[in-house]
Amino acid sequence: MTKKKQHELIKNLRRPKGIVSPMAINFIHLRTPWVIAWWSASYLGYAYMSLGNYVKGFILIFLEVFINVNSKINLGILYSFTGRFEMAKQVVDTNWLLLYIPIYIYSIWGGYGLAVDLNKYSILADRENSSMIPFKISNWEIAFLDKRKPWMAIALSLLIPGLGHLYAHKIPTSFYTLAWWTFIAYKGELLPCIHLTAMGDFAGVAMAADPLWLMFLPSIYVFAIYDSYVNTVECNRLFEQEQKRFLSDNYQSGNFPVPE
Repeated sequence: MTKKKQHELIKNLRRPKGIVSPMAINFIHLRTPWVIAWWSASYLGYAYMSLGNYVKGFILIFLEVFINVNSKINLGILYSFTGRFEMAKQVVDTNWLLLYIPIYIYSIWGGYGLAVDLNKYSILADRENSSMIPFKISNWEIAFLDKRKPWMAIALSLLIPGLGHLYAHKIPTSFYTLAWWTFIAYKGELLPCIHLTAMGDFAGVAMAADPLWLMFLPSIYVFAIYDSYVNTVECNRLFEQEQKRFLSDNYQSGNFPVPE
């Protein structure tokens, strides 16, 4: 009986390593699931954004801000850390707080599970040596795999969160991060606070700052730095894998002894 084999094209498309598109270079690679779970706990939606699952990430990030602001969780955290526990009890709206809990649990559980599943697909894609097209031209964009500098992604993210992702060609993450940072910085009066600090008017800073919004910024900055750096490093690795595959398929002699 003749053994049927799957067509090579279908085999490569079944478990692709990644795709280059005008919107993003989206690909899978091995991750630590507990790190992804931590990002879910840090800020709803960031785990999904990091995994390239943008729609779920956008929804959860919106819910994070919407529920957090209405429940005033950030103010409760601020008052608790400064020992003003009675003020924390008074300011937090339990109606919204109780709505936050199930979404918070889902985000952690879902992000961890998705990271585990994508790790399995990443291993299978590597074992099957799945191919990908490293160059894409469209009416909107010219996108391609290329080696980039990880330190540049960090520097740009420190300048404004989202620029590092733009450098790494992760446009959905970049757009959303830039938009949220701009909106939250405006609502929290970040730039006036920087101006007043530079002028030495620290009392004015305390009056102008809105901690309800400003407390979102540390999570945004840390995520932008971490994720843009990791994406740049892994994209460089993907570029090397694709280049290695191309060279071996087209220029390596069939008699070349490949080590086991």
